[in-house]
Amino acid sequence: MPTARESLLNAALMALAQLPWSGVRMVDVASAAGVSRQTLYNEFGSKDGLARGLARREADTYLHGVDRLLAERTGAADRLVAIAEWTVGEARAKPLLRALLTGCWSERLPVPRPARRGAVLSKAPAQRRADAGLPSPADLVAAVRDRSLAALEKGSHPSRTKEESAELAHRSELAVRLALSYVIAPVGEGVGPLVRTAVGGAVGATVSATVSATSPTAADRRRRQSPV
Repeated sequence: MPTARESLLNAALMALAQLPWSGVRMVDVASAAGVSRQTLYNEFGSKDGLARGLARREADTYLHGVDRLLAERTGAADRLVAIAEWTVGEARAKPLLRALLTGCWSERLPVPRPARRGAVLSKAPAQRRADAGLPSPADLVAAVRDRSLAALEKGSHPSRTKEESAELAHRSELAVRLALSYVIAPVGEGVGPLVRTAVGGAVGATVSATVSATSPTAADRRRRQSPV
């Protein structure tokens, strides 16, 4: 059974599907969640606090989904393709997530303003975390990249060089950035084939070969080392 906080967030999200954020009333959210308005204020502090709570949960849910996909898939390229395709689908279906990933906030959405300096902190740990600050689009891209890199390097050969790890991180970030380009500028063909081409089918198993063959950094280094 959902907690009062989850019920309130669900009620607010349902209201947002029908109304712009300016039209969503706290009393209606509390009523739809089956709790008192005082409970709502105890949990979130204010309507701005509720907005921050919604955005924080959306970001956390997205990152949990990334972790799930990384755990479910085995191939390196398959993992990055799955994350990219899922990111596009989720962002298209969830306006709040799309705004978090792209930084493009419409008037209908609850733009989460920072907590006022000196404001009384909520007693709810989850709300204190939301009030502390929300991730920017760059933060979310970095989080997906780092999660992907950690999953792809897990159990890998311990002799992997820093250069190889950096290349793997680069391709992990490239996958999510390609996904965001499809979110902003949708096209008919899915993002999967493009990501697979960009990251390379053997990105997880033969990073060193990929670096030698295709990395601009490696190519530049070879040119510098070649005799004129």
